[in-house]
Amino acid sequence: MLDFVIPAPAPVSLAVAGGVGAFPVGRVFCIGRNYRWDPHDKATPVDMPPWLMKPTSAVVPAQGELRYPSGTIDFCHEVELVVAIGHGGSDIDPAQVEAQHIWGYAAGLDLTRRDLQQQAKRAGNPWEAAKAFDQSAPCTPLVPASVCGHPRQGAVWLAVNGIERQRGDLSELLWPVRELVAMLSRSLALRPGDLIFTGTPSGVGSLQPGDVVSGAVSDIGRFSMTVCEPPQPARPRRSTSATITGVSS
Repeated sequence: MLDFVIPAPAPVSLAVAGGVGAFPVGRVFCIGRNYRWDPHDKATPVDMPPWLMKPTSAVVPAQGELRYPSGTIDFCHEVELVVAIGHGGSDIDPAQVEAQHIWGYAAGLDLTRRDLQQQAKRAGNPWEAAKAFDQSAPCTPLVPASVCGHPRQGAVWLAVNGIERQRGDLSELLWPVRELVAMLSRSLALRPGDLIFTGTPSGVGSLQPGDVVSGAVSDIGRFSMTVCEPPQPARPRRSTSATITGVSS
């Protein structure tokens, strides 16, 4: 056993549907535009879709309270199918992805500080501040592929306060799951425990404290969360030292 010089971080995991065991979370990959938001969106066979990463601290159960993050006034939702990798590899053959590499699936939220994202776009800067914050990737319990198979169609939807905002179908993914996994594996070696958020349908919008956000991905997972107030900034502590007048240093 290694003798760590500081306490090792607690492992991050997701529940498994049915309550049997837990899935250890490694890295979190988020795919960019992967549904047709306008007629000009299309997949090209030679181009890899844009992607970014979130820290493991982004992954939390999709239930209960959804904390409004600090540093933003435009907190946006994106409902997505999440793929859990059970067996890693490099240069994976798309034909082997489902049979050999996918452990299971979940419904997830790729939450975004949209105002920070727009600022980064205008400046040509990276998007980490907009995407890679704590609790920004809530997920439902994972359903093993041995139970649900490999869904290629089924509704993907999200509502806020009972009003639907997003709706699509897994059959509308510009790059299907097997292609996404294969393309990522050509950029870096995938590992067991990796999660891949596969993109969101059109209709993303802002959330406010008090909103109830609910949604589902096919028969894979369903969630409902309530947005809670953003954390209050810490107030500076008043000095308790006595002030003596008439004395100079």
